[in-house]
Amino acid sequence: MNLLDQLRSMTVVVADTGDIESIAQYRPRDSTTNPSLLLKAAQMPQYRGLLEQAIGHAQSVSDDRDAQIRDCSDILAVGFGKEILKIIPGRVSTEVDARLSFDTEATIGKAHHLIELYEADGIDRQRILIKIASTWEGIRAAKRLEQEGIHCNLTLLFSFPQAVACAHARVTLISPFVGRIYDWYLKDRGVKQIPATEDPGVHSVQRIYNYFKKFDHKTEVMGASFRNIGEIVELAGCDLLTISPELLGELQKAEGKLVRKLSVEAAKAQDIPEVEMNEKTFRWMLNEDPMATEKLAEGIRRFAADLVKLEEYIAKHLKQPVGV
Repeated sequence: MNLLDQLRSMTVVVADTGDIESIAQYRPRDSTTNPSLLLKAAQMPQYRGLLEQAIGHAQSVSDDRDAQIRDCSDILAVGFGKEILKIIPGRVSTEVDARLSFDTEATIGKAHHLIELYEADGIDRQRILIKIASTWEGIRAAKRLEQEGIHCNLTLLFSFPQAVACAHARVTLISPFVGRIYDWYLKDRGVKQIPATEDPGVHSVQRIYNYFKKFDHKTEVMGASFRNIGEIVELAGCDLLTISPELLGELQKAEGKLVRKLSVEAAKAQDIPEVEMNEKTFRWMLNEDPMATEKLAEGIRRFAADLVKLEEYIAKHLKQPVGV
């Protein structure tokens, strides 16, 4: 078997794309999107119908142009999510506006709206993961949403304290980023490459996975943001891995024996101290990690900027009202 087929035997493979054709090609169980991927997909000719449908609906419920743009963005995200759910058996992650990352109440409100849009079209909320940045405020929002039966995927996760806080909040899933951690350490060390076995991003996910399994935390660990298949190979056995179509293609072409690197049994055997987590500890531990602090802030800015680009793209396609 190729590496992709072997990986599927020990890890749930998730497609990190908004391109429905790529999802159909690689047959993942779950899929995840973000504003960057949605912007890219929305500009593809084959998805023009989804954009037009979203615009038509937004303009039918409001005359305010700013409200139309916001509504269209949400409807478009849900529209792509619904199309993805037609071809995968599992769940799709739909992201909350990154500009709400430090506002617990607004994050909850946006999550409710997204779930309402899905449920209005008969999509069970069990198939949706609301994607929220792993700020303290985002984690508090996720805790309350989980208590309501709305499942969450905490993204932009770069550090151990973020992961532990999510586990204590009993969120459904976390997405620790591998590639962006790798990028930071390349620049910090002034090198062009770090072997996968020494990759700080890989080590971060390994530490989180082992801690969660050691102490029976139910939150699923989904490694994300990969730069090469070596990182993926080193995380074989992780609960889930979300992988771009390009790297899925490389794994599909690659032959050889894939060795399981992570397991519950191995984690249970490790001598790992348990950590108490509260807001003060969270903020201090995050502050003491310059990589995580910088990458979290940068990630929020990038997702927010991509959402603004998506809104600008939508605005160009809105029909002008009569007389304008």
